[in-house]
Parts: sequence; C-alpha cells; structure tokens
Amino acid sequence: MQTYLLSQQFNARSLAENSTACSANATICSGTSCVLPEDNFNETLSVILSTVLTIMLALVMFSMGCNVELRKFWDHIKRPWGICVGFLCQFGIMPLTAFLLSLIFNVLPVQAVVVLIMGCCPGGTASNVIAYWVDGDMDLSISMTTCSTLLAMGMMPLCLFVYTKMWTDSNTIVLPYDSIGISLVALIIPVSFGIYVNHRWPSKAKIILKIGSIVGAILIVLIAVVGGILYKGSWIISPKLWIIGTIFPAAGYSLGFLLARVAGLSWHRCRTVSLETGMQNTQLCSTIVQLSFTPEQLELMFTFPLIYSIFQLLFALLILGGYRVYRRHRVKTKTDVEKTDEKEDSKSMSSHAKINGGFVSNETK
Repeated sequence: MQTYLLSQQFNARSLAENSTACSANATICSGTSCVLPEDNFNETLSVILSTVLTIMLALVMFSMGCNVELRKFWDHIKRPWGICVGFLCQFGIMPLTAFLLSLIFNVLPVQAVVVLIMGCCPGGTASNVIAYWVDGDMDLSISMTTCSTLLAMGMMPLCLFVYTKMWTDSNTIVLPYDSIGISLVALIIPVSFGIYVNHRWPSKAKIILKIGSIVGAILIVLIAVVGGILYKGSWIISPKLWIIGTIFPAAGYSLGFLLARVAGLSWHRCRTVSLETGMQNTQLCSTIVQLSFTPEQLELMFTFPLIYSIFQLLFALLILGGYRVYRRHRVKTKTDVEKTDEKEDSKSMSSHAKINGGFVSNETK
C-alpha cells in the first residue's frame, strides 16, 4: 500500500513538472515544443478575425483600384512585358531560390517541401499597398497580382512536381484551388469597382485612395498579429528555418529588382516587380501546409509561413524607409540646384545689362 502511494505521489510530481513545459491537452509534446488541438475559443476567434480581415482587404483593394487607370492597365495587358518579367520572377526565381536554400542548409525533407510551397505561392495583396507607398506602377502591381494568382492554378502544381521530386511525392501535397479562386475573386471584384470609380469620379477616387492606404497599413499589422494569435504552439523549430525565413524574402526582393532592371524596365517598375516577387501569399501557404501534413510533421515546420511573413514585412518596411529618405534627399538636392541656377542666371543677366548700358537682349530673357 505504501509503495502504491509513493508511486502515485511520484506520478503526480512528474505531471506537475511536465505541465510547466507543455500543456496537458497537447496532441504532440516534445520538451517545450507542442502542437495544440483546436479549441472553441480559437475557432471563434479565427472566424471573427477572418471576417474582419476579409472586409478590410476588400476595402483596401477597392482603394488600390482607385489608383489604377483603365487605359494604362489595358496597355499592360496588351503589351505584357512587365507582367512577363514578373511571371519569370514569381514562378522562376522564387521556386529555384527555395530549392537552392533547401539544398544549401540541408533541411529535413518535410521542411524542404514547406519552403518550396512558399516559393511556389503567388504574390500577396500586401505588395499592392507597399507598391503604392514607394511610388510604384500601380497598374503593373495590380495586373501582376491578378495574373500570378490566376496562373498559380497551373504553375503551382508544375513547380511542386519539378522541385519536390527528391524529397516527396508531389501528389501528397493538397492544393486548395477553392482558396486560390476565392483570393482571385476577392482581388478582381473590389479592384474593378475601384477602377470604375477612378474613371467616373477621379477627385473622389483620390480621397478613397488616401483612406485605403491607411487601412492597408492597419491591415498589414493586423495580419501579423493575428498570425501570432492563431498559431498556437511552439516557436522552437529548427534554426535553419529561421535563417531561410530571413534570407528568402530578401533574395526575392533583390533578384526581382535585378531581373527587372536587366529587362530594361524603368525604376518605378523595378520597385514594383521587386515587391511583387518578394511578398508571397503566406496565408495560402499556411492553408496548403495544414491540409497536406500530419500533426507530427507540422511540429517540424508549421510556423515557417509566419516566419516568412514577418521578415517579408520587415524588409518591405526597410525598402519603404530607404526610398522615402532617398526621395526626400533627391527633392531637396533638386530644389537647391534649381535655386542656384536661378541665382546664377539673374547675376549673369544683371552683369550683361551693365555692360550694355542697361539693355538686355531677347536671348537672355
């Protein structure tokens, strides 16, 4: 009897110690790394926040459409050189970069697959907001986001088939075509209304655009915060994934800008292509990962989409800050040069007038 009581006390003490490391209702627990089941609170919160974010996203895309001119947008569709460069960046550079990073860091097969899924995703809508703030080509930005989302229906399976062969069977990856379709509809309809408003009421479109840019800033922050709330589990994953999550978006921005410049695009279009390349649809990646892998596999990499999302936003803000500083310095320098030229012109005119007895010829006026 005494032995039984001692055994019970030992078991109770062990449970108490383990409870500090991992929740009692965890489905998988390894030290401090846990995967928790869905609970009612998390499900309710997810529904509420998803509804709010969807409404805000529609408003933001409507306002971004208010900055799109129908004629210029149609020109991009008829002469899609910029779209083709963006397509090569989106479904050429990004999957290849994901493949090379997975090889270089020698990650586990399941981790390599999630990195490749991120690389094969289409561009995210946050790139449209950032492109507006860096004075990018909004017509090109909207057309690139639309085309990449549409072409993802065929290009994602193709890229995953090509690049995941050495790690897994591509048939095991579940692509949520309904989510891609919903993303496409949620993009096209608000933008179309925005283009129509800009065509009919340009002055009102400018006001809507300013409001939408503010809402867009709030939306980007909310998405990052919501990701942290809804991803219940441990952040203690492989350091290699943290490093890849840092390098990957930076490489996307840099290589997208470089390729656009080599292709002969103007500077503001290079900025646009860069942002469209580096900013991926991380929500779509999260959906694919959750549909395709078991809880045991998710433990190894289920926070990678959120890691990528954080660093793609961080680098985008650095690009925005650098551009704003550059533009302010450039405008200031240009103004100083213009003022100097005006002073020199006035001095030369006055000296010429003195030499000619107060007469100023028409050539100097």
